[in-house]
Amino acid sequence: MIRVLENEFYYLDNFQRVLDWIGERYADLLVDEEHAFIAAFPQLPQPARALFVRMAMRKGTLFRASKLNYSEIGCPRAAAEALLPSGWIESDPVLTLDELFDLLAKPELAQAFGLTGAQKNARKADQLEALRAEPEHGADRPFSHWHPACDDLALRLLVQPLCDRLRLIFFGNLSQDWTEFVLSDLGLFRYERVEFSPASRGFRARQDIDHYLQLHACKERYYAGEAALDILADLPRHAFGNDWLDSRRERLLFQLGQLLEKERDWDNAHAVYAACRYPGARGRAIRVLEKHEKFDAAYALFETAQQAPESEAERQHLLRLGPRLARKLGHPTTRSRRATPAARLDLNLPLPGGEWRVEGVVLEHLSRADAPVFYVENTLANTLFGLLCWRAIFAAIPGAFFHPFHRGPADLFAADFYQRRRDDFDACLALLDDGRHRAAILATYEEKAGLQSPFVAWDWLGRDVIELALDCIPAAHLKLWFRRILQDVKENRTGFPDLIQFWPGEQRYDMIEVKGPGDRLQDNQLRWIDYCAEHGMPITVCYLQWEQAAA
Repeated sequence: MIRVLENEFYYLDNFQRVLDWIGERYADLLVDEEHAFIAAFPQLPQPARALFVRMAMRKGTLFRASKLNYSEIGCPRAAAEALLPSGWIESDPVLTLDELFDLLAKPELAQAFGLTGAQKNARKADQLEALRAEPEHGADRPFSHWHPACDDLALRLLVQPLCDRLRLIFFGNLSQDWTEFVLSDLGLFRYERVEFSPASRGFRARQDIDHYLQLHACKERYYAGEAALDILADLPRHAFGNDWLDSRRERLLFQLGQLLEKERDWDNAHAVYAACRYPGARGRAIRVLEKHEKFDAAYALFETAQQAPESEAERQHLLRLGPRLARKLGHPTTRSRRATPAARLDLNLPLPGGEWRVEGVVLEHLSRADAPVFYVENTLANTLFGLLCWRAIFAAIPGAFFHPFHRGPADLFAADFYQRRRDDFDACLALLDDGRHRAAILATYEEKAGLQSPFVAWDWLGRDVIELALDCIPAAHLKLWFRRILQDVKENRTGFPDLIQFWPGEQRYDMIEVKGPGDRLQDNQLRWIDYCAEHGMPITVCYLQWEQAAA
């Protein structure tokens, strides 16, 4: 049930909670500015602290006092006056013309610059462009000098980088923000409670924080469309000595390699891929060499990869690359193992009217009272896995959880995710050997209902579907699914078929992947289909055609 927050200063209490958390757990990592802020903040009057937090939590660093009108704070000017000695905000700051336009509405701009006629009615962007061309508006000046007739007060937050660093230290990332507290307090997001040890920290050294900020700046430039080579010049190439930071760096390197590959800059693309340890980089390096017609080098790297593929995805990629490279070099080709075929279902159905999806059309066609069909895709297998292995997933391993708002462990996609929790996972999977898994899964479903999880889709699957699945899917099949997910969480938690059909009376099931006209199976789907078919698990690929098209 969602509740209304009664504490008017909830945001201030949450901000102080973050400062206390950081001061207790990260004191040895903080610089003098951060120590001084954490010590000084609680000493300010409550309205001043509340105004600061309101500013820090809003977008941008420029504000008008009239827009900071909060009943619990009272007069924003008085609160700002008490905050000024801290040096964290500035009153009546010097503004550029562009910054002024961000603060003033069109009628105020017309008054400030004496705009009339067509210029007064022009779009704000056009007004700005016209005023930029006038030399007298080129000099920066205080807000009060730009618009002397305005009785409002402009304020600038001077320590936004400091606030961002504190948020980063607490969350271990810059994607989460202060709204996490509010959503949690309102009951919209609820999180598993994990015991935090002193060793449970996202950052172990100050240089970790600095490296994260370096990577974040490079990532922002990547999203802004800056040239890959310019970003690479500023991207640290050395290992950070922190696994999850290194993984972020490797992922960005891979993305920059992809940019260079799209630009057909083969030499630089290959250099990036060759130095990158992100999954798939070696396969892209081979492909770039092939595109560059350096077939000998491509084949040599292919042979190295073939001896020890990094994953099922790479093995699949090599099966395509190898024969093609061998033919280009005149080498003999070897026949690779053919994938175990899945059952095939061909349907010709009338083209429906209105809105529809091919999965829904097939679901409606196949579903019967004694054999219902559900659209589950990746949700069912992951939910059953997440419920059975809940205690292993949320085990309090150092570095896995370091603040109260984790949806899942920080090392979820790490290569050693399973190894670090082997005993816990094996104990959970052992429940599948003697039938205890059903009671365990349903008990977790009731006990943990609604808590955030990287696997459980609470809003997608009801208890009725879960019970049907437990009735109809053999425990041995579930164990095969779960073992494969644990081999490579990032890759193997996706690729499951769209639909599942249950025959409760016969305690059996069938997974059904639906492909409409022109659709092809994706690589991760092919791997799951091959795995299930190889192990005798029922799986069908349904190819749908429309009767009108076939006629």
